[in-house]
Amino acid sequence: MIYELRTYTLMPGKQGEYLTLNQEIGRPTRGDKHGKLEGSWTTEFGLLNQYVHLWSYPSLDERERLRAELAKNTDWTQGYLPKIRPLMLAQENKVLSAVLPLKPPAEAGHVYELRWYRAQVGKLAEWLGHFKAIMPVREKYSKNVGAWQTEMGQLNEAVHLWAYRDLNHRAEVRASALKDPDWQAFIARATPLLAEMRSIILNPAASSPMK
Repeated sequence: MIYELRTYTLMPGKQGEYLTLNQEIGRPTRGDKHGKLEGSWTTEFGLLNQYVHLWSYPSLDERERLRAELAKNTDWTQGYLPKIRPLMLAQENKVLSAVLPLKPPAEAGHVYELRWYRAQVGKLAEWLGHFKAIMPVREKYSKNVGAWQTEMGQLNEAVHLWAYRDLNHRAEVRASALKDPDWQAFIARATPLLAEMRSIILNPAASSPMK
């Protein structure tokens, strides 16, 4: 299984139009026949006017085959793409392999935090080892939705996704975790291995399977 994380930066003021087209044309046309949509979101904090979507495929070869099939669909190529392209400023994608299993929340009503950690060259495996080892401690406070490492895109990078009831819950969880001696020890070991850390807060899109 491989994952593709796609980020579209939209023109200011055009996000609503893009989301309407996506919900009314894009999702019905594509469905999950050409890759499975795991989740889609818009940015609340971080770089704004972005639409972030996560797809899964059985393999890179199958991704290539399914996207080639999608390119033959005239509803997609003529009915959808020409409408959304003028609304976009930039597109970015990352191909990811799973570090921890994807575990979407069972219920709706969440905000999500997507975090990118770029490790020092040659240090990602060591950082991931610490990260996986500390998860039983960190998940006493809130559950990890998924964690991946980049295979294509920015290399030496870990990507992880968290779900919270709201931003107050996020603040409470992070304050509690920071008091945990085991988490403090993890930070002391793992942080020197990193070159950069980024995060964005996301709200689920109307068509997102994760709510």
